[in-house]
Amino acid sequence: MRTVQLPRIGTWPAWRDAARGLLAEGVRPEDVLWRFGEDAVDDLFGGAAEPVTASSGLTVPKGFVDLASRVVWHSDPERFARLYAFLLRVKRQPRLLSDRGEADLARLRAMEKNVNRCAHKMKAFVRFRDIGTGPGGRRAFAAWFEPSHHTVEPTAPFFTGRFGDMDWIIATPDVTARFEDGRVSFAEGQPRPDLPEDGAEALWGTYFRNIFNPARVKVQAMTSEMPKKYWKNLPEARHIPDLIAGAQARAEAMQAAMPALPPVRAERILDRLHATRSAIGWDELRARAEADSRDLPEGLGRIVLGEGPQDARLMIVGEQPGDHEDRQGRPFVGPAGQLFDDIAGQAGLNRRAAYVTNAVKQFKFRRDGKRRLHEPPNRTEIEHAKWWLEAELKLVKPALILSLGATALHSLTGRREGLLKRRGAVEDTPHGPVLVTVHPSFLLRLPDPVRRAEETERFREDLAAVGSRIF
Repeated sequence: MRTVQLPRIGTWPAWRDAARGLLAEGVRPEDVLWRFGEDAVDDLFGGAAEPVTASSGLTVPKGFVDLASRVVWHSDPERFARLYAFLLRVKRQPRLLSDRGEADLARLRAMEKNVNRCAHKMKAFVRFRDIGTGPGGRRAFAAWFEPSHHTVEPTAPFFTGRFGDMDWIIATPDVTARFEDGRVSFAEGQPRPDLPEDGAEALWGTYFRNIFNPARVKVQAMTSEMPKKYWKNLPEARHIPDLIAGAQARAEAMQAAMPALPPVRAERILDRLHATRSAIGWDELRARAEADSRDLPEGLGRIVLGEGPQDARLMIVGEQPGDHEDRQGRPFVGPAGQLFDDIAGQAGLNRRAAYVTNAVKQFKFRRDGKRRLHEPPNRTEIEHAKWWLEAELKLVKPALILSLGATALHSLTGRREGLLKRRGAVEDTPHGPVLVTVHPSFLLRLPDPVRRAEETERFREDLAAVGSRIF
């Protein structure tokens, strides 16, 4: 059994050289015991640490070098053994690095991602405090940070480039980085130092309170980006509980202070725009759709209008055409449309008696080889498409509108939130009564067969309620 002792500082070049030497000697992964820093203890089957001579004649794929240079800083004690075992496999099969189904590679990629995330948190949450003047007469600052992985050394170049005009120390329980007179050095970790507060913290707290937007508070998202484990070392974190507690009241005050009507100039522009595109007939509507479908940019399909009786009592509004709809120029002909037809038939709802359309008229996609993958429309695209839907509503004049999914709900009611709570209800809108339910694609995406069966039955009941109101 070969034992390799790796230092806490300079871990990457030490592991790289050791791995090259072991590989040159043909040492098997199961015959190597990796030890790290001062945490190593005597092993029953491992002898004393032996030096390994690096081989300069060996080459490995650059992709593996990039991966290994990040993974070695992970806190998993098995990282060195996993890397060396995978190195031997990559040496025999270089294409292994591009195999997305490879379990060992997936594990290493996850470790790489964790190290990168930890480095990002370090860049975002290190807070320096002024500690006076350094030995060379330069300004001196110090910070305390508690990383999840061994990321101080690989992340130090970011701080030397950003704060090269001052001396600084970043102390952690693992490794301490020190930058003095333009040179960086590393030492063993240390206990948390007693750092004084400085005048900049009060200014920073004031700035943080003023940029805090109460109308966009999402606590779960915030704690995901700024985990609470870092709060104790962030001077601005002391303000967060009060800011969250008062967010609703501040948001309501902001809303109350907003103007109730748009500026006169903007209102006139909108009136003029709507006047030029109102009172349109079916022939002109189709002609405009054909004209607007010419010379389309990449990632956007043609305008797909609805189909069905022009005096239908029921209008069914989906979300957006898919690949099948774009190619055929007809709504609801893809998998979701076929599922809708099947369930509607079971519920006694005749699709041919309804006018079927979508809230957004164009298929938005991104290419993956020869495939066109669906991309959801953003708020601007939904608002832009409203004119087409409203033109159809004015021409058909339905007695009832069936809204399928969040995008249709947004277009018809101005609010997409709470779809699952609102489903089955009929809401009054300027366009007429709207019965709310989910989109059939929602059923197709459910992985649990029991849940899918339950939601399908609820969808069938919603469609049956439509039939009882119309026919």
